[in-house]
Amino acid sequence: MPFKIRAVVLVLAVIAGSLSFAHLHDLAQAAGQTGWKAWAYPVSVDLLLVCVLHRLRVDRSVTAWFWFLIALVASLGANVATAGVLDLDHVPAWLRILVA
Repeated sequence: MPFKIRAVVLVLAVIAGSLSFAHLHDLAQAAGQTGWKAWAYPVSVDLLLVCVLHRLRVDRSVTAWFWFLIALVASLGANVATAGVLDLDHVPAWLRILVA
């Protein structure tokens, strides 16, 4: 892949990762996680996604696909929830439990 295309892909990945991180943090904070716990949630979800994507390149096992789907649903769910679909001032109990 040419250098310019790699650079563009890298910039897009950084932007997408930053937005995902921010949405996961906002959702964790709205769900009652404070301090380092609100930061640990997006780190764990995003790192899980990166690790599983690396694993899928080597081994396309059912377990790897399972964790990929878990991380993907958590990330996309946070994006949707913080887009105004969910009232972040009144987070439902089930979501608080799920985030915890």
